Amino acid sequence: MSNPVYRISGGANFRIVPEPLQRLIMSAVRIPIFLKYILAWFGMVILAIINGTLRVELYGPLISELTAHQLSTLSALFIFGLYIRVLGRIWPLPSAKLALLIGAAWVCMTIAFEFLFGHYAIGHSWHKLFHDYNLLAGRVWLLVLIWTGIAPYVFYRLRT
Repeated sequence: MSNPVYRISGGANFRIVPEPLQRLIMSAVRIPIFLKYILAWFGMVILAIINGTLRVELYGPLISELTAHQLSTLSALFIFGLYIRVLGRIWPLPSAKLALLIGAAWVCMTIAFEFLFGHYAIGHSWHKLFHDYNLLAGRVWLLVLIWTGIAPYVFYRLRT
């Protein structure tokens, strides 16, 4: 794709988009949609960190730890839903199969990140990490994983 060259008075030439940036943009356009969604998962990590920070700094000290966990889970469901919906508008998924594959990949990446980063980087015990999956104790984090796994499919179906 050629970037047109424009001439301004005085004879100077300029491009609307510089050639190196144009090449970068065009290479991004050619990235397979699956890879785009895998890379977009890192945006969910950032959103989750912001959500957790709000919990710890804003409302966590005012309510019980369990209630803060549940409220944080609810806000994560909402925030992830908005994010995934926007992704679906930017990069429409071509099939239900791909939507399910992306959801499954995101769940695997999330679990791996939570356990590996949580244990080895932050230093949480394995017991603490598994505790957030105990629905009988009111720990509802599992809902975020379920939503992360099915949301690409849900928004694909809503669009088609």
